[in-house]
Amino acid sequence: MNHNSQKTIYTCPMHPEVIRPEPGLCPGCGMALIPKKEADGYDTSELSHKDHEAAMTNPQMAKKMEADMRRRFLISFLLSIPIILYSPLGLNYFKLDLPIFMPANWLLFILTTPIVFWTGSIFITGTYYSLKARKLNMSVLIATGVLAAYLFSVLLTFTVGGETFYEAAALLVTFVLFGHWMEMRSRRGTSDALRALFDLVPPQAKIIRDGKEIIVSSAEIVHNDIVVLRPGDKAPVDGVIAEGETSIDESLVTGESIPVAKKVGDKIIGGSVNQTGTVKFQAMQVGSETVLAQIIKLVETAQNSKAPGQRLADKAAGWLVILAVGSGLAAFLGWYFAAGATLLTALTFAIAAVVIACPDALGLATPTAVAVGTGIGAKHNILIKDAATLENTSRINAIILDKTGTLTEGRPRVTNVVAFNNFTEHEILQYEASLEAGSNHPLAKAIFEETKKRGALPLKPMENFESIAGFGLKARIAGKTVLAGTEKLLRDNAVATETVKDTLDQLARAGKTLSLLAVDGVLAGVVAAADSPRANSKKTVAALKNLGLEVVMITGDHTQVAAGIGRELGIDRIFAEVLPADKAKYVKKLQDENKFVAMVGDGINDAPALAQSDIGIAIGAGTDVAIETGNIVLMKSDPYDIVAAIRLSKATVVKMKQNLFWAAIYNLLAVPVAAGVFYNSLGWSLRPEIAALLMSASSIIVATNAVLLKRVEPRLKK
Repeated sequence: MNHNSQKTIYTCPMHPEVIRPEPGLCPGCGMALIPKKEADGYDTSELSHKDHEAAMTNPQMAKKMEADMRRRFLISFLLSIPIILYSPLGLNYFKLDLPIFMPANWLLFILTTPIVFWTGSIFITGTYYSLKARKLNMSVLIATGVLAAYLFSVLLTFTVGGETFYEAAALLVTFVLFGHWMEMRSRRGTSDALRALFDLVPPQAKIIRDGKEIIVSSAEIVHNDIVVLRPGDKAPVDGVIAEGETSIDESLVTGESIPVAKKVGDKIIGGSVNQTGTVKFQAMQVGSETVLAQIIKLVETAQNSKAPGQRLADKAAGWLVILAVGSGLAAFLGWYFAAGATLLTALTFAIAAVVIACPDALGLATPTAVAVGTGIGAKHNILIKDAATLENTSRINAIILDKTGTLTEGRPRVTNVVAFNNFTEHEILQYEASLEAGSNHPLAKAIFEETKKRGALPLKPMENFESIAGFGLKARIAGKTVLAGTEKLLRDNAVATETVKDTLDQLARAGKTLSLLAVDGVLAGVVAAADSPRANSKKTVAALKNLGLEVVMITGDHTQVAAGIGRELGIDRIFAEVLPADKAKYVKKLQDENKFVAMVGDGINDAPALAQSDIGIAIGAGTDVAIETGNIVLMKSDPYDIVAAIRLSKATVVKMKQNLFWAAIYNLLAVPVAAGVFYNSLGWSLRPEIAALLMSASSIIVATNAVLLKRVEPRLKK
């Protein structure tokens, strides 16, 4: 292990067991993580994964962390009651007649000290690490206000006596702890989707080792272990079936409601539920390698990432710390030296200004909205990779939709078989299927399925097979020369097609792919196939247009086929006959028109276009490739989720702006009042404890407003 080089990891001052390789928020209390230096070789990724699983998915751990915050608040609250009663506020202003067993200041000192140095220790610890890292944050302001009030009161207690500020220190800690507790509760609510995903993995699994079937913890499964999956069992890891056949319910992972038939060689996704037969599968991806773990990591990264608006807020928060300390200092100097006020009055205004200027609400403004927004997305199988994507998706004004697999099912089926020149449909299919035998092309599979359905099997023997790239096939079948493919292929081989041109054009205008058949130089017929649009494709296009987006379809199909699909779905602008490698150029073309472009594809052959786009959306995911390529991953194959993702982004951005506006306006208006600017003219002033209450209230309002984002859920897919 190399101890010479250093790298930065991040931890929570309140929960030191929380360790992260990157900055973010504590998953338990929502506080900003602080930097900590450790030697290389410290396995931060493994600790991060384990801690995340404990804090975000283990209900006992989450409740323990929340209970700790609640306990701190309640102890502070209970100790604050007698502090208020015996403070100058209670004795002088409310004229309370209370039994005093010792000097009031001594009693206040005894009661306040545990609040400052135990329940409020998280702020002092956070301040130490922040100043050590040369950063100013909320902990610095809170600790400054608390320690200023407490230390000045201690000085008065042990020297000249007089009116103290113990209640201000105690109430500031109490109110801020309450705000963090409330925020923690709201953040815990956004983690339900992640906990549900982790719950998909069974705690134990049956595997075969040394020829024996044993039960082990799912975490103990290693590569190439043989896992036994009986009906009703959940798959603990990803793998490939080695023995048996079954049907698997993958709905909780991919969103597809229909169980999928599985046989030897097919992939099993961890978290899916076995429905019928018993199978044995080989573990291929375990632990953090599984699709489910990648999804969870993706959502966690999004919730802990920073939106562009948050980066601006962070800068503003840093300046507000300087403003707060500066305003407190200015208030003290102005009142004590310029206005000739007493030391107590000057210090009261100074502490109130520092306390109320705390940018706690500003710091919470966007992270809470991001956490709620990404949580809602995950709940609806919409995975958003980071906060910037969540915010920038609202800016989309042009969207390119890949036809095959996005707008259509991606599986063509035969719609028409037309025979010419005394040939029968039965013969047309038999010749076509014989030529296409063994091909994996989707059209070949569709023809074979139709041939089998119509009882046109068995296939005819074939010889001298020749594939003519881009045009079709040629072979000798039963002693006859057979061609199947495009109209150009037949014309190049002197086969006349003019007499049936109207029929061919009519089929092509309907958006169908044609395979013409010729036998011994005579046109025999045509097979038409279509890749049917998905059920929600037309509705999706209409909804995207209603959102003000320019909708464009891109496809490798012929222009006539693409135009037919475009007419059916209501798409006016179409890029047809585009090779997969060239799709990125068409994305760039729209970007050159000053459009903010989203590209929607299957995440495999559309990868270059997804990378070129401003927002890449991978649809129909269930594979590692799709998760890696898109900024947004739609786990279901429903194109209407595109609309839901954009609506969610717009709603989240609205909440961000509302929160930022409230937090900024609050600080701008409250600081002058707390500093006593209007005291002589209007009589407005705030005691430090009231300032603490108002500051905490603003944070609670921001957190609550973010949680109200959940009201958008019913409208996402309308």
